[in-house]
Amino acid sequence: LGQDFQDPPDQDSFTDLDSIRAYWDEIEQKLHGYLENLTDDDLLAQPLSGEDEGLYVWQVLLHVVNHGTDHRAQLLRLLNDLGVDTLSQDYMFYIYATAAR
Repeated sequence: LGQDFQDPPDQDSFTDLDSIRAYWDEIEQKLHGYLENLTDDDLLAQPLSGEDEGLYVWQVLLHVVNHGTDHRAQLLRLLNDLGVDTLSQDYMFYIYATAAR
């Protein structure tokens, strides 16, 4: 998000669902702020170094979305294995549900 990487938070900071939600809300707010101010030139920047050198910002953003999908699928599988009913994660169902509002 235009900042240097930070160490992950201490796991002891997350004592309940409210503390996890508060941390996630902060991340989401920063992400939305970053995306709202992103320009076409920003998307074509190559700010990384090392093994990631040469990647464009748009490629990194696409990776983040895709990687999140991978984690969501892993969690859904674990929940399913535990007998928890889960909802369909298909994007089209989201579109249909939000279009009806």
